[in-house]
Amino acid sequence: MATDTTLARLSQLRKVVALRIRERIEQREAASLAPAATRVTSARRDRPEEPSPTRTAFQVDRDRIVHSKAFRRTKHKTQVFLAPVGDHYRTRLTHILEVSQIGRSIANGISLNEDLVEAAALGHDVGHTPFGHVGEELLAKFLPEGFRHNQQSVRIVERLERGGLGLNITHEVRDAILKHSAPTHGGLETAAWGEPETPEGWIVRYADKIAYLHHDIDDAMRAGIISETDLPAGVRTALGQTRSERLDTMIDDVIVSSTGKAIPVMGDEVLDATNELRRWMFDNVYLAGPAKTEDEKAQGVLWELLQYFEARPEVMPSEHQKIAEAEGIKRAVADYVAGMTDGYALDTYESLFLPLAWGRR
Repeated sequence: MATDTTLARLSQLRKVVALRIRERIEQREAASLAPAATRVTSARRDRPEEPSPTRTAFQVDRDRIVHSKAFRRTKHKTQVFLAPVGDHYRTRLTHILEVSQIGRSIANGISLNEDLVEAAALGHDVGHTPFGHVGEELLAKFLPEGFRHNQQSVRIVERLERGGLGLNITHEVRDAILKHSAPTHGGLETAAWGEPETPEGWIVRYADKIAYLHHDIDDAMRAGIISETDLPAGVRTALGQTRSERLDTMIDDVIVSSTGKAIPVMGDEVLDATNELRRWMFDNVYLAGPAKTEDEKAQGVLWELLQYFEARPEVMPSEHQKIAEAEGIKRAVADYVAGMTDGYALDTYESLFLPLAWGRR
């Protein structure tokens, strides 16, 4: 039977062996990554903590995000089509996974830090509201300081998760989450909150645009809103005649155009075609047609919820009541409603405003 001394010695031995695992990963990074890549050994946290013996700091960030409540809720949040019935339409979660896959492919191709890219990609949209961007637009009107999903994603990992403790994510991952998003009227290169501090942050920005353009086209075709031949001829000539061809073109172009450069870029011809496709999608899918027919109703649901909880903050969960005391009622209400899934928002609206006999069946 093992003695206490033996158990203690075995425990210490396991720690030493585990520590070598993390050190081996860090050494492999130092030897294999491009000169401009972000080394995990330079990662910074707001609150110092004991490093994991078996995972690097960016791997720990990735795991914390995946295990967060906000990440799990994205499986029931809209991407483009509100509460889609078909099994094959994207949700916010599947979008996040596609961004992660595209980002890792680009990072691997130009020898940047895949773990940093993956962590930021998995966290970039956890702050999205129910009903996608139409919910975001409404929250922006409700909060005096405005509302953006990328800023809310950072707020979630910094402040809201773990009952207000946050996840203590590294600065590098938080920066990439914040700066993944560009204004809808601009190009891929500009954003109101500045440019990413790391090359991996730039990859997440490109991966996000590449992912949503391609899967939103696929979903719009599935819904019968557009067809392949509706896409601008110049875009199809520059990027490819099929979804897979266009996807390969964009990813491969970023890899080829970025090799040897400090900041990832997309070549001029492909970037111009990508921005043209983006503008076309806003005009023909995002801001018009069947994808928008229920928007006013969805915003009506959220507006009623916001007004209800603003007048009755005491009925919100206790963690949001604490936020109301510390940061104001509007901020707490915005956090609460923004965190709802599509279904939970509808169910809450039904329970508050519809007689039982008139509820959804």
